[in-house]
Amino acid sequence: MKDKTIDYVLRTTWLTVNKMYNEEAAKFDITMAIGFTLLSIDPDDGTPSTALGPKMGMEATSLSRIVKTMQERGLIERRPNPEDGRGVLIHLTALGKIKRDLSKDKVLKFNDAIRKHISQEKLNHFYEVAETINEMVCNKKIYNTKTP
Repeated sequence: MKDKTIDYVLRTTWLTVNKMYNEEAAKFDITMAIGFTLLSIDPDDGTPSTALGPKMGMEATSLSRIVKTMQERGLIERRPNPEDGRGVLIHLTALGKIKRDLSKDKVLKFNDAIRKHISQEKLNHFYEVAETINEMVCNKKIYNTKTP
C-alpha cells in the first residue's frame, strides 16, 4: 500500500508501544496487561470487580483471566464489598502496590519522553483525533451508516 491508512498507523504504533511496555514489564515479572490492570485499581479503597472492565475498556471475559493470574501471583485479593453484600472489591496487596508503582513510573516516563519531543499543540490535536475516532467507533458511525 503506497499511502498508509489511519488504521495501519494506529495498529503499528500501538504494537510498538505494546512491545516496549511488555519488555519493561518483563523486567519486573509482570506483563503490560497486568500493569494496566494494576493502574486501574484504586490503591486505597480497591475497585469493584464489575467496574474494572468498563474502566479499562475491556470485556469481562478478557479481564477475568488477567485478574485470576494477578490473584495467583499475590498482586491482588478479592474482598466482600461492605456497601453491597453481593459485590466484590479487588484490592492491591503490598506486592501489587509495589508493581503498580513501577508500572506508574514507566507510564509517566513514557509520557515525559513523548512530551519532550512533541509540542502541546500537536498533542492536543492527537488527543482530539483519537477521541473522534473512538467516539465514531463506539457509536457505530462507520459501518452502520446507510450510505452506499
